[in-house]
Amino acid sequence: MTRVAVFGTGSWGTAFASVLADAGCTVRMWGRRQASVDQINAGMNSDYLPGTPLPRGITAAADPAEVGDGAEIVVLAVPSQSLRDNLTTWGSAIPADAAVVSLMKGVELGTTKRMSEVITEVGGIEPERVAVLSGPNLAREIVARQPAASVIACIDHDTADRVAEACHTSYFRPYTSEDVIGAELGGATKNVIALAVGAAEGLGMGDNTKASIITRGLAETTRLGVRLGGDPMTFAGLAGVGDLIATCMSPLSRNHTFGVQLGQGFTVAEVVARTRQTAEGVKSCGSILQLARDHDVDVPIIEQVNQVVNEGQDVLAMGYALMARERGREVRH
Repeated sequence: MTRVAVFGTGSWGTAFASVLADAGCTVRMWGRRQASVDQINAGMNSDYLPGTPLPRGITAAADPAEVGDGAEIVVLAVPSQSLRDNLTTWGSAIPADAAVVSLMKGVELGTTKRMSEVITEVGGIEPERVAVLSGPNLAREIVARQPAASVIACIDHDTADRVAEACHTSYFRPYTSEDVIGAELGGATKNVIALAVGAAEGLGMGDNTKASIITRGLAETTRLGVRLGGDPMTFAGLAGVGDLIATCMSPLSRNHTFGVQLGQGFTVAEVVARTRQTAEGVKSCGSILQLARDHDVDVPIIEQVNQVVNEGQDVLAMGYALMARERGREVRH
C-alpha cells in the first residue's frame, strides 16, 4: 500500500485523504490543532465535514516529522497564503524521494508566485517531484462518493501517473497533464470569477448574467494562463472550464457563497464575521491582478472584484463598470 502524508485538515484536504484511503493508501494527516487531530483519529472531521464518517486507513498526528516519516506521496492542503510559513516550519519533514502534491488554489501575495513555485523555492523540492491537482472537486460531493474527475499536472509524466494511480477509485477519476502552469492558473482565477458570479446572484441577477461572467471570466483566465506559458487547451478541460463551472454555480462553493453575500450588501468584514471563513478568491484577487498587470494582460472581471474586496467599491458599481467597457472582438489573437 502507498503511504501518503496529508498536511492540512481542512475540508478539501480531508476529502482527498478519504479518496486516497478508498484507493487503498495508508494515510496519515497533520493537523495544527490537537482538537482536529483527535477528531480525525476518532473517525470524523466535525469542524469541516460534520456528519461524515472517514474511511478506515486514515490517522492523524500533530507532529510533522511523525506524519511525513516514510511517506511516498506528500499532499499539501494548507491555505495558500500560509504555505511559505508552513514549509519554513516543517518542510524538512517531507521525505527526499516523495512526490509532493499541491491541492492549493491561489497566488502568493507579494511575490505573485504559484503554489508549485513556492514549494520548489522554500521546500527545496525539484519541479519533477511537484504535482498539482485541479478540477471540479467540491469536497462535500467527494466525501459523498459522487462521481468526479480531476487533473494531476506535473512536468514529469511518471510522477503524475504515480499520483493518479494512488487516488483512482470507482468514483474519482484522475487524468494526467504536463501543464502545471495552466492547471494552477485555472484553479486560482476561478475563485475570483466565482466571487463575481455569486455577487451577481446576490444582486438578483439571472442565468444570462451569470453565464456571461463565467464565459468572459474563462477568456481572461485563458489570456493570463497562455501569457505565462500555459496550454490553451488546459482551460477548455477539467482544470479550466470544469472547475470554473462547479465553483461559480454551486452553493457548496465557499467563493460563490461569499460572493452572494457581497451582492446582498454585506461588506467583506461582515461576511468573514458571519461565516468565520475567508474565501480563497478574497485573499488571492489582489495577487492575481498584480500578476496580470506584470505581464500586461487585461483582466477586467478580476480587476473589478479586487476593487470590491480591497478598495471598498460598491458591488453594483462593479456591474456598471464591466458593462460600460469599450466594445471589442470576442476572441483576441
